[in-house]
Amino acid sequence: MRHALCGALLALALGGLLVLQPGLPDAALRYLTAALRRLPGAASAEGSVAAAWDALILRPARRWGRVAVGVNACVDVVLSGVKLLQALGLDPGNGEDHAVLNSKKDLKEAFSHFMRKGAAAERFFSDAESFHHIAQAASEYPGAQFYVGGNAALIGQKLATNPHLKVLLCGPVGPKLHELLDDNVIVPPESMQEIDEFHLILEYQAGEEWGQMRAPNANRFIFSHDLSNGAMNMLEVFVASLDEFQPDLVVLSGLHMMEGQSKEMRAKRLLEAVTSLSDIPTDIPIHLELASMTDQDLMSKIMLQVFPLVNSIGLNEQELLFLTQSAAGPHASLTSWNGVPDVGIVSDILFWILTEHGRTTDKPSDLTRIHFHTLAYHVLATVDGYWGNQIAAVAAGARVAGTQACATETIDTDKVSLKAPLEFVTSRTETNTKISLNPGEPVAHWQREGISFHFTPVLVCKDPIRTVGLGDAISAEGLLYSEIYPQ
Repeated sequence: MRHALCGALLALALGGLLVLQPGLPDAALRYLTAALRRLPGAASAEGSVAAAWDALILRPARRWGRVAVGVNACVDVVLSGVKLLQALGLDPGNGEDHAVLNSKKDLKEAFSHFMRKGAAAERFFSDAESFHHIAQAASEYPGAQFYVGGNAALIGQKLATNPHLKVLLCGPVGPKLHELLDDNVIVPPESMQEIDEFHLILEYQAGEEWGQMRAPNANRFIFSHDLSNGAMNMLEVFVASLDEFQPDLVVLSGLHMMEGQSKEMRAKRLLEAVTSLSDIPTDIPIHLELASMTDQDLMSKIMLQVFPLVNSIGLNEQELLFLTQSAAGPHASLTSWNGVPDVGIVSDILFWILTEHGRTTDKPSDLTRIHFHTLAYHVLATVDGYWGNQIAAVAAGARVAGTQACATETIDTDKVSLKAPLEFVTSRTETNTKISLNPGEPVAHWQREGISFHFTPVLVCKDPIRTVGLGDAISAEGLLYSEIYPQ
């Protein structure tokens, strides 16, 4: 009672102060607002967002019953990147990106480059012998953990937690991975192989130091010498299994793994992938999950040849920027994001993808939805008339980012923080709208020439337990709450 009375009196005093002194400095306003929020029982911005999400996240009228997921799968070996590199006798040096890792020196330099930026990345390690030596050291390192890995397997694993869903997973599944998979995941016998594919996940924490470097936020660096996934060996098995399984939704990932192939093999395999995808009946929607890439030619070909065959795409800020750079799209001269990606720039690129490569064009295309996710916020862009329940979908995707990173069942407001811009413009190239977001109404909506945008902040985990697979969980959850309209 006493706390409530104090809160009411302070609120009245604050209100009177604002009325009496409209020119009060911003710093003073921020101080008084923060003081009010610290009162027992006062709702924080994080609490307001979490409560509003719970009210907004409603199941769609028509839910998926059977989802087929393929085609990249592996075992993730997760451990501290700094500690592994120290165990390998490597010292911190100058960071430098490498499109392909050919040695331990390349690994050290690429890891340093991305740790300094706090950015996620994934690279192919070309030397099999050297990779297996590093993988053995990683597997034997105290505290190393083994998890389901690969975008397809991670999305399948996340979807399988919903008891009403039947989930088919096609990918190179070895004995260790099969042991780790949820019992609800169906694996065709043709997908089983004798040896697992291992991916090494080098994590670092926010503020972690190595030499002169200090990570601005928690993230991870992934590398592998993965030949099965690199050749997308299970793609034909995947498509062939759809006739018997009869899915309501197909989720495809793993195209980025082809970067480890020669240019000729890549081009041949991509054409075969296009042929296989064309065999999937058009009444079955396809979601394509992108991942970190370095080859602009491959990215450009995927955009031209694969995007028109899929209905939905999931990607993050690194992939979005690389995509526009690869095809000379809007803001292509931007070399990297400076902090939290600008919402107006993100919106411009999403709009360009859907107008140039989506169903809004004169070209035949099925693409009508993009789920963009970055650490601080998410945006769902959809062509009007094709998707429903997207307010719930974008909120559900953002909510799972906070719960999975912190390993909590629900949002714990003490463990998360609101880092999204609460004021932003909706475009940097066209006449734009300025949006001010109220934490109590955390989904903003705007439209541009027949395309709808839904924005929501993420409640970012302050001390994440695990960052790997977050994007896959986000896309899976967003799809789970999405509804595609029959055409």
